[in-house]
Amino acid sequence: MGIFSRTRDIIAANVTDLLDRAEDPAKMIRMIIIEMEETLVEVRASAARTIADQKEMRRHIVKLGSLQDGWTEKAELALSKGREDLAKAALVEKQKARDMAEQMEAEIKLLDDALHASETDIAKLQAKLREARARQNAIVTRMESAHNRLKLREAYAGPKIDEAFSRFELLERRADLAEGRADAAGFGAAPKSLEEEISELRSNDKVEAELAALKAKAAGQPQEG
Repeated sequence: MGIFSRTRDIIAANVTDLLDRAEDPAKMIRMIIIEMEETLVEVRASAARTIADQKEMRRHIVKLGSLQDGWTEKAELALSKGREDLAKAALVEKQKARDMAEQMEAEIKLLDDALHASETDIAKLQAKLREARARQNAIVTRMESAHNRLKLREAYAGPKIDEAFSRFELLERRADLAEGRADAAGFGAAPKSLEEEISELRSNDKVEAELAALKAKAAGQPQEG
């Protein structure tokens, strides 16, 4: 069952009101567009058939014109031969052809009026269709925006972020433990005693004396005792 029953229903429809009352606006707008497109195709097809009918009628009118000319010639021939009865019968047939041509002209005029109405309806249908498609684009944009906002909220407030920060904290804890082990490695080393420090000083003196002797020898100078 369609949303609209006739072309006039679509033209008079308030798309905004239909969407406001719909439980699923996205689905409703798709249905509206489909029905509008189908109706537009039907109206155009009807207009095409009307144009074809008019062309066929005009061809018949041309043939009827030729037929009238033929009956005129026959009536003239009959009169020239003294056959008034035949001339009259020929003129009767000519009048039948004329009446038929006039009837077709009247039908073509009616079809012209129908075509003008169809042209107006097509323009209005196209305007309604553009409106519906614009509303559809707006709905799609809003839905995408809402979806993106939801994804962002899940990104900075969802369980995945909590899990990621938990892993960061675990890594930081491991780094703290590694640094703690490095710092603790130096714990327990006893400070040097006074005797050890003095012994180091004496050892340093000996090294300095030996170094001075080597320097003197290298310079060719006698070593001072």
